Amino acid sequence: MPQVKDPHQGVHSEQGALRGEHPGRSRDPVIKAVDLAWLEFTKPDLDSAEVFAQDFGFSVALRTPERLHLRGTRPGPPCLVIRCGPVSRFTGPAFRAADRSDLDRLARATGSRVYALAEECGGHGVTLRCPSGFPVRVVHGRRELPELPGQRPLPLNIGRAPVRVNAPQRPAREPARIERLGHVVLQTPWFRRALDWYLDTLGLIVSDFLFLPGRRDRGPTMAFLRCDRGGEPADHHTLAMHLGPGTGYVHSAYQVADLDALAAGGAYLAERGYRRSWGIGRHIQGSQIFDYWRDPDRLMLEHFTDGDLFDCGVEPGWAPMSASGLAQWGPPATRDFLGTAPSRDRLRSALAALREDNELDVAQLLGLLKAMSS
Repeated sequence: MPQVKDPHQGVHSEQGALRGEHPGRSRDPVIKAVDLAWLEFTKPDLDSAEVFAQDFGFSVALRTPERLHLRGTRPGPPCLVIRCGPVSRFTGPAFRAADRSDLDRLARATGSRVYALAEECGGHGVTLRCPSGFPVRVVHGRRELPELPGQRPLPLNIGRAPVRVNAPQRPAREPARIERLGHVVLQTPWFRRALDWYLDTLGLIVSDFLFLPGRRDRGPTMAFLRCDRGGEPADHHTLAMHLGPGTGYVHSAYQVADLDALAAGGAYLAERGYRRSWGIGRHIQGSQIFDYWRDPDRLMLEHFTDGDLFDCGVEPGWAPMSASGLAQWGPPATRDFLGTAPSRDRLRSALAALREDNELDVAQLLGLLKAMSS
């Protein structure tokens, strides 16, 4: 394992892991997934979903009366697979395996089966079920879509070597063209079980842990997980999870060319009446410049650029969870983004979670609410 200087030191936390704390990786995972492949949703109105998708910056890869596949400009599979269904909801992620034999290994280890994916997509998959209850696909051999023209980062006059002379800068106010799927964030009341499942089954490794202030002895309440590609750098997080009363989707993130593409794309979305949830700012864990939006069904999506890349030699950072600790700069995190705005649905979800056999109790719930208001 490469030995590197701790990138967390003085930035993410005052100290690293303590003796006996979660190591953030499995000693012997079944496989090591290499990336997110795509995310799956259902929506009752595919026409509305397609309009928002194009305004947000996706390109349409496939459109039928029952399915909508959305892609970025980079070669690969679609970022999103949306099927027509009675309600708008997240149905699960798909991860990419490094080799076809990984699917056989997963099938043997979990009692699943390997099956052929849809003919227009190609490849094979295995469907697993994570401790949070929703299906997780692992796929290999999917047919790749060719590269599309993308937005070029704008040349910037910074430092002592200007690159732009007699050439005014006028970024077009247009959709921020999506390059690729970056990560998905999930909430679960079975946080530790789900965390260990992703480490043991898919070989993900933790980049950062967050814990409740004053309650570090109870373990982490959020984890940012990346793919283990050995010495090849991977996104700081491909999957992030946090303890909470809900189960499932929080948001998903999509890379764009640069800050100008992100900001001009945000102005374009605002002009068309879409609702910004939070932004523009720069995160601490992951360092991305971010901008969060709600689609017409109130699902949250993020434009991001300039995120951290870690290889397998970086051990987890540890930091207290707080609303103010989510960004280095930018406006304060909104109640909409944090999920702390009071509502009957949130109250019902919290009460239901407290009655179930899971990892959430009253002290943890109150600690989460306090952290997200600090």
